[in-house]
Amino acid sequence: MNYSDILKIQNVLYCFDFINTSCAKKTRSVVSLTTMYVFMFGSIILTVGGNMVVIISISHFKKLHSPTNLLIVSLAATDFLLGLVVMPFSMVRTIESCWYFGDLFCTIHTCCDIMLCTASIFHLCFISIDRYYAVCQPLHYMSKITPSVAEGFVFISWSIPGVFAFGLVLSEIHLDGIQDYVTSITCTGFCSLIFNQIWGVMCSLITFFIPGTVMVGIYVHIFTVANKQAKQIDTQKTMSMHESKGCNKVPQKKEHKAAQTLSIVMGVFILCWLPFFILTIADPFLGFSTPEDLYNAALWLGYFNSTFNPIIYGLFYPWFRKAFINIITGKIFSKGSSSLNLFPSDI
Repeated sequence: MNYSDILKIQNVLYCFDFINTSCAKKTRSVVSLTTMYVFMFGSIILTVGGNMVVIISISHFKKLHSPTNLLIVSLAATDFLLGLVVMPFSMVRTIESCWYFGDLFCTIHTCCDIMLCTASIFHLCFISIDRYYAVCQPLHYMSKITPSVAEGFVFISWSIPGVFAFGLVLSEIHLDGIQDYVTSITCTGFCSLIFNQIWGVMCSLITFFIPGTVMVGIYVHIFTVANKQAKQIDTQKTMSMHESKGCNKVPQKKEHKAAQTLSIVMGVFILCWLPFFILTIADPFLGFSTPEDLYNAALWLGYFNSTFNPIIYGLFYPWFRKAFINIITGKIFSKGSSSLNLFPSDI
């Protein structure tokens, strides 16, 4: 009696009932299935809708056309595509514990998953560089971070993750030394990315830990400089109230608030993705013993980062809230709406 016969005797459900090589399907209660689908589908709607609002806002309103916002709209595009192309299929795979979409699309889905998640961290890294010049070297910001430089940042943020993701998956270099294990667990309806020990570490370092460390260092320096500038503003205020209000306080306070907001975006990213990358490194060294539900929970926590970003914009950016109101009320279709000033007079 083979393993397949034993499973049938135990009344185990299959992904494909009439295929002998089908994967076993995880049994869940109706309440559990409904709750998971509602929660994940709601997250997908928020991810796609929220990031679409960011894209429309920055693209439509001319006052928002800047190098920083070019990076932000490109980041929103990665989050939007993650919610549209990756998360729906991951939702079915997570809940049903089966892949119903074929081997070819499994490969494409895996490549897009890695590419978009890596592109997000690259965007955040370049955004931190942009904020460094805006806060720490404001006099050189316009000459250093030009539109062409921002476009170069965007190109790198898309091209390198794309080459890395498709090159890694299609070459199957991440499976060197563990082919026998992969063969033993592969069945019809299986679609999961597995790393050997070397590439589990390498992928996590390249896509998360090294860029994340760079960003933390940059933002620590930014806040150090921001605190010094704040003290200087207080000193100038006592010397000349009019001068500090009229010349220095507003623009510096604006940059400090932008740096703070973007650092929160970065912090949320690290908190969301850290558990996943820790598991990615640890799992090969633990004999691939990580429970499937734990791995999926860490993966979806990472996906939720793309859901949180537009929410953060709504909480901390007044211009985003005004743009959102103009969009949902249909005012963006009125003549001259693209020239509206979304920035408050008092920042």
